Amino acid sequence: MQTKKTYTVEEATRKLEHYCAYQERCHQEVQQKLEGMHMIPEAIDVIIVHLLEHNFLNEERFAKTFVRGKFKFKAWGRRRLTFELKKKDISKVNINQALTEVPEEVYVDTFNDLAEKKANSITENNIYKKKKKFIDYFLYRGWESHLVYTKANELIK
Repeated sequence: MQTKKTYTVEEATRKLEHYCAYQERCHQEVQQKLEGMHMIPEAIDVIIVHLLEHNFLNEERFAKTFVRGKFKFKAWGRRRLTFELKKKDISKVNINQALTEVPEEVYVDTFNDLAEKKANSITENNIYKKKKKFIDYFLYRGWESHLVYTKANELIK
């Protein structure tokens, strides 16, 4: 029979400090980690308060880091970024503040560069199918529909 590892509040606190120091975390991830460690709700509250007080856990910082990273490496648009942050229970205020991390001109330039590359990489001969592939690609990644449709009509003729 396998027994579950149990942790004292101090051990769990140290473990979660390392967990949060390694990478920015949201409250939901920390909560799930603690529940996975089989901590009781009172201990979870004590540990989360400790992490907040000692700045290991900061929702605003997490949201900003998340937006910068996903925009830079995965080229997600604002709609997808907002959706993913909402899934992590990040407040609307922090989401809006995080979205300001990407300047408008950088956002549009990135979209235009990606659109040119994608339009050139689609090998479909049928114009309508090519447009559909182009549009689906960008809508899935959360780019605004008005940008996507305008660019599709401009690039694919």
